[in-house]
Amino acid sequence: MGALSGIGMTSQRTRVRMIERLREQGIRDEAVLAAMAAVPRHVFVEEALASRAYDDTALPLGMGQTISQPYVVARMIEALLAGRKGLGKTLEIGAGCGYQAAVLAQLTKEVYAVERLKPLLEKAKVNLRQLQQFNVRLKLADGNFGLPEAAPYDSIIVAAAAPRVPQGLLQQLAPAGRMILPVGAVEQYLLLIEQTPQGFVESRLDAVRFVPLLSGIE
Repeated sequence: MGALSGIGMTSQRTRVRMIERLREQGIRDEAVLAAMAAVPRHVFVEEALASRAYDDTALPLGMGQTISQPYVVARMIEALLAGRKGLGKTLEIGAGCGYQAAVLAQLTKEVYAVERLKPLLEKAKVNLRQLQQFNVRLKLADGNFGLPEAAPYDSIIVAAAAPRVPQGLLQQLAPAGRMILPVGAVEQYLLLIEQTPQGFVESRLDAVRFVPLLSGIE
């Protein structure tokens, strides 16, 4: 249990400071803050970077990928939740090391997460098993195509930037479902899309920086 609770720079006190910082940055949803507080981020980063695990910054995972900045994770999930009772069945594109999936799993009973890089997927499996996070289903897949076999989804969250919204993902949204993703090649921003009876409604949110959404499986 010691590895999960952490010591020194990975201690509970450091985690509490991260939550205080999120509040200062404008995160208001108590359920989101509680979910962020519940997940030991230091478990998901390389050991050499554990002392920076609760800094508000993206950190390298290897293979050109990063673990997302805590504020951006909280911001995206808060936008998905706003005005709704819950996330419902959730699809994550770009599981990486499993960190964001672990946060999502605090807020819904059903999380599907896809990752195109096999070594990262294996790392995510180990991390989530260590946390006994059994309500996350991980799959090796090209995120551009989502996960049609488990669709539709009430919430879709994308952890890599696409030049435009992948149409395959829109088709996997449930009625009244929401998707949030970074869009753009040079200048990126978060885009929230909601499925309504009148069609898709888009809201442009913060400027962000994500790794690109790539195709294929490696």
